[in-house]
Amino acid sequence: MHIEIYSDYVCPWCRIGKKNLFDALADWTAEHGIQPTLTYRAFLLDPSVPEQGSPFQDWINRKMGGSAPSERATAQVTQAAAAVGLTMQFDRISIYPSTRLAHRMIALTPLQQQTAAVDALFKAYFEEGIDIGSIEHLMRIADGIGIEDTDELAAKLLLGDGEEDVAADLQRAERIGVTGVPFFVFDGKYALSGAYPKVDFAALLSRLAFDPSAGER
Repeated sequence: MHIEIYSDYVCPWCRIGKKNLFDALADWTAEHGIQPTLTYRAFLLDPSVPEQGSPFQDWINRKMGGSAPSERATAQVTQAAAAVGLTMQFDRISIYPSTRLAHRMIALTPLQQQTAAVDALFKAYFEEGIDIGSIEHLMRIADGIGIEDTDELAAKLLLGDGEEDVAADLQRAERIGVTGVPFFVFDGKYALSGAYPKVDFAALLSRLAFDPSAGER
């Protein structure tokens, strides 16, 4: 089984959806003895964000239509995250970053370290308020997960490496109709859009295992 995960690292629901998927996969893999392959695909929630990022509170107030709606939204997602064992510390976030550089970093990260890198990006942003649009911060994150030559990785990012991969992901997302994330594609045929609970991912995995003709949701 192959799973494509479209997400953005400033999307709290992407973090929650990924956690639920992986919790379901852990049970499914233990039962069936099959380890799915994964592809992380880039998506930009707000392509208009400048390279240096935007003040977080200004951005979310504008997005949600004011401070009161933004407070309700962050409280809701914080509660949803806690229910699946994740922490969200929105009060620590000062910058809403451009994530294009982070997506490029993932594209350049060895496959066996990509999941750790994705998790580290989510944790850095949502728990520590780190600006993941900064190459310096990204290199600290890369070093923290054991990427051996962060100087080489930084040099590649400065040269523009990984940009073609990100552009290809964005084009693919547009072509298949991805308008929001998280978005999950299973075996290139079946899709789930949204931060579904673990039980729904588990149900789809079971259907795919025993019913190859299972339909798209």
